[in-house]
Amino acid sequence: MKRLADERGTVSTFVAVITVAMLMAAGLAVDGGRKIAALREATHIADNAARAGAQAIDVDTLRTTGVLLVDPDVALAEADAYLASLGHRGQIQVSGDTVTVTVSITVDAVLLPVGEITVTATETAAAVNEEPG
Repeated sequence: MKRLADERGTVSTFVAVITVAMLMAAGLAVDGGRKIAALREATHIADNAARAGAQAIDVDTLRTTGVLLVDPDVALAEADAYLASLGHRGQIQVSGDTVTVTVSITVDAVLLPVGEITVTATETAAAVNEEPG
């Protein structure tokens, strides 16, 4: 009988340790998945905003000189309008025929005690002049 009395509570300790480990593993899966989904969303938003901005071609310069440039003011406005239509903000840079957009998204961790998780994606789009067909 004395042997059983000495081992009381060992199963409870084992169950508590395993429960914490399982919760941590579930937290990594759930919160890691939320982070990956947020990164995918930020990438898509930045890519599409950059494309919207890269479509703002300076037609007068293209017709007179044949040089393909993006109108910086229109490109900024178009990319910003796209971001605003989705309820996001970002950093937009225009250089020559290239538009670069950076978007950050923050999600709350559900299971892990890490607070907010912020992901950032930067995408670039360039205007292209191709002949049809």
